[in-house]
Amino acid sequence: MALNLAEPALLRTQNLIDDQWRDAGLGARLSVSDPATGEAFACVPDSDAGDARLAVDAAAAAFPAWSRRTARERAQLIKRWHALILQHQEDLARIISTEQGKPLKEARGEVLYGASYVEWFAEEATRICGDIVAEAVPGRKLLVLKEPVGVVAAITPWNFPLAMIARKIAPALAAGCTVVAKPAEDTPLTALALAWLAQQAGIPAGVLNMVTASREHTPGVVDAWLLDSRVRKITFTGSTPVGKHLARESAATLKKLSLELGGNAPFIVFEDADLDAAVDGLMASKFRNGGQTCVCPNRVYVHEAVHDDFVERLAQRVGALHVGPATDEAAQIGPMINARAVDKIARHVDDAVTRGARVVTGGKRVRTEDGPHYYAPTVLVDATPAMELSCEETFGPVAPIFRFRDEAEVIRDANDTPFGLAAYFYSNDVRRIWRVAQALETGMVGINEGAIAAEAAPFGGVKESGYGREGSRHGLDDYMHTKYLCQGQLG
Repeated sequence: MALNLAEPALLRTQNLIDDQWRDAGLGARLSVSDPATGEAFACVPDSDAGDARLAVDAAAAAFPAWSRRTARERAQLIKRWHALILQHQEDLARIISTEQGKPLKEARGEVLYGASYVEWFAEEATRICGDIVAEAVPGRKLLVLKEPVGVVAAITPWNFPLAMIARKIAPALAAGCTVVAKPAEDTPLTALALAWLAQQAGIPAGVLNMVTASREHTPGVVDAWLLDSRVRKITFTGSTPVGKHLARESAATLKKLSLELGGNAPFIVFEDADLDAAVDGLMASKFRNGGQTCVCPNRVYVHEAVHDDFVERLAQRVGALHVGPATDEAAQIGPMINARAVDKIARHVDDAVTRGARVVTGGKRVRTEDGPHYYAPTVLVDATPAMELSCEETFGPVAPIFRFRDEAEVIRDANDTPFGLAAYFYSNDVRRIWRVAQALETGMVGINEGAIAAEAAPFGGVKESGYGREGSRHGLDDYMHTKYLCQGQLG
């Protein structure tokens, strides 16, 4: 896709440090490729630890003045940023589609979704409140204040290059923190465009700093932040192994952590479910962004009484999905992010078939005129816990169907995973709804609903899916600490 932008200045190819656009200190460059073709179309800095430290220098210097601004002043600047994001929706969507591969319609939706977090936290900034505690001793006043934690390091993934970084930066700025950020090496251009818009909105120098780096140099950048005591919080979305590394290495300086990690979401269809609604919910939750989301259902459990009917309805819908490049307005499934992603999907499907699964629709690689990195949306039946796709995130457009007989069995199987990010189930029995919702060991549950993310709701998991919450008032708390004041001699 040619990046023909109405505002060419949105295409940034340098780091933003202390309000200056600059190359990496050693001059190294990182290619950004179209995921459909694998062809490079832009280059950004391949930063190292030195660049990371410069970003922290800027953020630490900017923190005192930014944190002392009134909440209303910070909110007004963040609202200007929000307005600019909406103003440039189409350009931002084109950047997302080009570097990430999702169809333009979905990319436009992501811009609106990410912007909703910016607007939400601009409003929440003015609602930061402490407490006055009833004194236990006459002549004392006990007060509780909320204060920004300090410099925040944000590390984001490639699957939602605008939304993920917006919902980390916005609450940090609203709370009064300053930010150093590193977007995913596959999708840095969207984050850099957002940083430019923040700059245009008047966010002061050093408050938001953005550095890009390759896979090879990312450990050096992140380790520089982990070792720096001035960085008081790490917020990360990505794999559980990386999240565990961040938790271990941040212990030396006891940083605050928000970790949104891997998932293995179950999707349960009970015998009393509305099957059409369940199919709609699975289509929305499973095949958005080509199945490349952390809350995608990875295991679909269908009661044996409705199994065949459900599979038939689902297969018709999945088989009709249009696979094509992001430039195709009719496309519903775009390319996967890279060849490694397609290889993993193919490996999971091949393993499942070898172990007894049957392909109902899809089950193969697709090559379009746009390139080789496509996989047909797929429905598998006769899935079992022995298959790789039962315990690993496929991160692709594959829906494996597991047959079950009773509620206790499916709850046990749904919870039989170290992960606990999201879960979904469909039932019209109100008593079952409350039983199952409480029994599922996840941070989020969709009940007769496949699209659960919203800026007003707390997003996050339990178990090895991490801790901390994004969105909602709880998401702002994660960027603040609590200070207790006790004033005496007032009697």
